[in-house]
Amino acid sequence: MKKALAALTVAFSACLASGVSAQSLTVGFSQIGSESGWRAAETTVTKQEAEKRGIDLKFADAQQKQENQIKAIRGFIAQGVDAILVAPVVATGWDAVLKEAKEEEIPVILLDRQIESPEDLYLTAVTSDQVHEGKVAGEWLVKEIGDKDCKVVELQGTTGSSPAINRKKGFEEGIASNAKITIARSQTGDFTRTKGKEVMESFIKAEGGGKDICAVYAHNDDMAVGAIQAIKEAGLKPGTDIKIVSIDAVPDIFKAMADGEANATVELTPNMAGPAFDVLDAYLKDKKQPPKWIQTESKLFTAADDPMKVYEAKKGLGY
Repeated sequence: MKKALAALTVAFSACLASGVSAQSLTVGFSQIGSESGWRAAETTVTKQEAEKRGIDLKFADAQQKQENQIKAIRGFIAQGVDAILVAPVVATGWDAVLKEAKEEEIPVILLDRQIESPEDLYLTAVTSDQVHEGKVAGEWLVKEIGDKDCKVVELQGTTGSSPAINRKKGFEEGIASNAKITIARSQTGDFTRTKGKEVMESFIKAEGGGKDICAVYAHNDDMAVGAIQAIKEAGLKPGTDIKIVSIDAVPDIFKAMADGEANATVELTPNMAGPAFDVLDAYLKDKKQPPKWIQTESKLFTAADDPMKVYEAKKGLGY
């Protein structure tokens, strides 16, 4: 099997000398699945970025299962790809397969999630600051609620995933300044609308038919949309009777904001691949090690940000 780094360095130099584009690469992309609108947008944008750069992208959908991702990565290694992108479904259990990629000198770049593995096993991670995302959401709620008592129910992401761990931590930091805001219930909704609705229904039953709930904090917008439906079916007004704050900034949450049914979201850009491919280019050109973490921007949106205008703009990004 070819040794990717040496071969690509030679190829890059030859392309520069001839004036031909250096982007004649084959890259494997192991995607978690399509559990949310944001995830679908990330897949679309990654494919668009690869096509724009002339990269042959080999795509594998893991359907939310780590074993499928590990199998796909081993398949990419066997094919002798030039690099591998991975959006890891969970944070642990990657050491063995990443060592296999390293032995074949195939650089691995993590997209949108971190892992608990030695840093020398991957080139870099392109992610948001997930703790910061949660903290922004928590700080917004502190300002929104003021001096009132507020029982929050939390819809967590997939158990064991870095966003679920970090967005929970950040939110708790964000609300720490106000002792009147407490997290009454917290349960995984697996980042899906269906599960978010199901869990919210159980929260409503457990908390006085929903009347005891002040706010919902969802680790992604899709779970928030599911929660909104459950709140409406319970005869309450989401966004008014129960505040809604979530993360991702997908189009449907802006539609909910425009309808007065959601209050705030923290943006997670779906374009992780653009920075990843830029880093790969630079690495293959001069062998310079990039930083181990490349942070993308997070921005708070509320109903004051013309949500329908943002909705239309987001719809053009592959959501």
